Amino acid sequence: MWEEILKAIPVAASSSVKFIFGPLGGYGLGLHLVTTIVATVVGMMASVTAFTFFGDWLRDKIVHRFFSKRKKFSQGNRKFITIWKKYGLAGVAFLTPLLLTPIGGTILAVAFGSPKDKVLVYMFISGTVWATVFSVAIYTFGNNVLPEFVQQWQ
Repeated sequence: MWEEILKAIPVAASSSVKFIFGPLGGYGLGLHLVTTIVATVVGMMASVTAFTFFGDWLRDKIVHRFFSKRKKFSQGNRKFITIWKKYGLAGVAFLTPLLLTPIGGTILAVAFGSPKDKVLVYMFISGTVWATVFSVAIYTFGNNVLPEFVQQWQ
């Protein structure tokens, strides 16, 4: 049991930065499917929680100090505004594991003034659904699709 928990820690840490690394890492380390899903969701929600509650502080203390001369209406900012207007919080939460990182999706949701409790709920639902979908797909088709990846970790 302790071995499984210790193996799940890097899975959670990697999925807090890039979501797909959780299911891939869990599969590569030989974790149980449920452990991989739980560790992936825990990792995503750790970064979502941190950036939801400390994102304003990070922006005020760190980002403004180093990036104060940044253009406000850049091409990237316009893409984020288009995504927000088109899909709203539910759409951003849905797209976060697929296209955005947990950090990027959370910053986008918080920047547009979404209530923090709703950000957490929507991201949790999205993370749980996508962790299950990705993990089941990787565990089902992994030996056929990812043989080099599996050999590297074993």
